[in-house]
Amino acid sequence: MSIATTTQFWTTRWNGGDPLQASSYFGQDNTQFQLAASSNTGIGSEVNGSWLIDTVNPPAPPAPQFSVQKYQVFTDNLSNEITVVASFSYDNSFIPDDNTILLLVETNTHQITIRSDGTTDKLKIGREPIGGDGGITLTSGGLDLAQQGSFEAKPIMIRVSIDSAGKAKIYINEVIEDDVGVSQVIEVDAADSSLLGQSVRWGVAMNTSGAGNMKITYHNIYASTHGAFSPDELSTSPFVSDMLMRMAFSIVELLRNSKRFYLKNMIDDSSILYGYDVSSGMVSRLAPPTIHVVIRELSSPDFETLGGTRIDQRYKILLFITTRGTDYKNSYRTGLELMGDSFDEIYTNTGLQGNTDSLISFTASLDTKLDDDEVVCIHRLELEYMRRLNMLHR
Repeated sequence: MSIATTTQFWTTRWNGGDPLQASSYFGQDNTQFQLAASSNTGIGSEVNGSWLIDTVNPPAPPAPQFSVQKYQVFTDNLSNEITVVASFSYDNSFIPDDNTILLLVETNTHQITIRSDGTTDKLKIGREPIGGDGGITLTSGGLDLAQQGSFEAKPIMIRVSIDSAGKAKIYINEVIEDDVGVSQVIEVDAADSSLLGQSVRWGVAMNTSGAGNMKITYHNIYASTHGAFSPDELSTSPFVSDMLMRMAFSIVELLRNSKRFYLKNMIDDSSILYGYDVSSGMVSRLAPPTIHVVIRELSSPDFETLGGTRIDQRYKILLFITTRGTDYKNSYRTGLELMGDSFDEIYTNTGLQGNTDSLISFTASLDTKLDDDEVVCIHRLELEYMRRLNMLHR
């Protein structure tokens, strides 16, 4: 998938409380959950702004694989792709039984289930249709589903995406790579089956014995039928999506994909990145040439409509182009060529929609050598954008 556009967003947002009374956000693109058939309405209650499902000695459901209380949302989106982010936690005294289904994510052709493994430090990812126990992938250990590890423990945040080919990706706590760059994404083939079509279901699902004492608190559920998005492509916060993904990450992606001479041949894709840390120590770890993209500033001086339903935002983006060499002239010229290719690529491909997305100014600062010992050249390119945003998708 690629970075979510302004017309791709969370189509369902539940932020706690009674799922049946979730805000419709004034009817603005928020499909609400509904109680599924065969659910017991007497075992759920609001606790501290979340939804606790308490199944201590529950009645046996009509079909063992269906939940005692579950909520679902259906869509008719034709993309056949889906992304779901869910947050939940256990009661340490009533941990869900092994193979209990906690979350079901379906497209029109495929499904993935998130299940308990009977402990508080792992989850199962079901790659077989509901009713089967095969095709199970375990998450790595170290989860704290009962929040017992420390007073700072937080509920798990799990993201599940399924693309149109049935490829599923699972992200734990929105982590893509660890500190040394090793991927933490779990990639599996989803089950070639769909019970209800494109949908999301969550709640407490009975194990095959039809019994179990468990208490699970669900905190938030977000779903989007606009695509299979990673944490770097669609954030749970529209503010972050607009600023970091659609603005900065999109420029990183644009420069990496450029076919212009210097961007294509003289710099590795891995050396074009967002500048979370542009300190001299961090920059020196990467072999030049490098390009760091940084959001310097975001502002909205005036709201263009009453109530702030549409606002104009101004973004200032900085590009640090770093080169190094024994001959400063060569470093200077190579950096300038990379800056030129970057400017041309950005100028001809972004900010082209006059009323909603415009590149309105730029400033180039060139690094002339002033010290005999100076070997690193860092040119800076600053770009300013004005974008008009629809704030109702929040």
